[in-house]
Amino acid sequence: MAERIHVLVTGGAGYIGSHAVLALIDAGHRVTVIDDLSTGVRAAVPGSVELIVGDVGDRALVGRVLASARFDTIMHFAGSIVVPESVADPLKYYRNNTAASRTLIEAAVAAGVPRFVFSSTAAVYGVPEAIPIGEDAPTRPINPYGWSKLMTEQILRDTSAATGLRHASLRYFNVAGADPAGRAGQCTPEATHLIKVAVQAAIGKRGHVEVFGDDWPTADGTGVRDYIHVSDLADAHVAVMALLRRGAASATFNCGYGRGASVRQVLDAVDRAAGGRIERRHAPRRPGDPPALVADPGRLMRAVGWTPRHGDLATIVATAVAGARKLAAKAASAAARAHV
Repeated sequence: MAERIHVLVTGGAGYIGSHAVLALIDAGHRVTVIDDLSTGVRAAVPGSVELIVGDVGDRALVGRVLASARFDTIMHFAGSIVVPESVADPLKYYRNNTAASRTLIEAAVAAGVPRFVFSSTAAVYGVPEAIPIGEDAPTRPINPYGWSKLMTEQILRDTSAATGLRHASLRYFNVAGADPAGRAGQCTPEATHLIKVAVQAAIGKRGHVEVFGDDWPTADGTGVRDYIHVSDLADAHVAVMALLRRGAASATFNCGYGRGASVRQVLDAVDRAAGGRIERRHAPRRPGDPPALVADPGRLMRAVGWTPRHGDLATIVATAVAGARKLAAKAASAAARAHV
């Protein structure tokens, strides 16, 4: 068994962060979570894990936490992630994503934490020139969300060059699904990603799904995206952390499968998993949406031998439906108890 280490996970009560916590526990590590619970939920943090409720941009709080124990690695998931909101309120994103990350990185260096794994995004690429997208593709974000993440990547590169901190930035494509064992899911009520939106429609939480454009230059006219199962993504974080612990240099990795699914393919898969048909409503293309976004994950696979365990669309969608139904049942049960 690998050496047991202590990992600080920011945003560990959120969707991706909570799955990373499970992956770390499964690997035998000790975990502490910081989360302000603005979008995460307390119930997503296992009872064996210490949860500190607070803001990673609070320098004094983070300093106290890092001084309280010897942390081997920080996994940083905390931040804001809704692209349209970032356009409407850019200062929120530069505060929550860039400024808060800078504070956390500064505290990590001051405390002597040797490793840092950062939750970045494929939004740093903007509208790509070629598909699939490699890590060396031009980075030209088209919204403040993408810029806020790219700025943090640059802060990490400069900090690693000047200090002993080694880091990995993981650029996610489209994350979906839920823990196959039912231990975690996606609790965010206002979903923006297609699979979560479609699943909400399939279980009666919303009336329809909008399809933004049906005249794209793709096989069926709808947009194509590279969907990665959240548990595979969590495993990738643990593998990259282990790579850094073996002495590897700081690096950037795409996280996807290298293949895409269209909007129509996703909706059909949700129909099959849920046993019904989602109402589709066609809408105009959204400005800035590329026809396709597909990762080249070769660097990650070569570096850590990462092999996805849940890589087919049917599995991603089935776990998403099961997770959503479980959360809906819990909510209904809690509401019924409240009225007794």
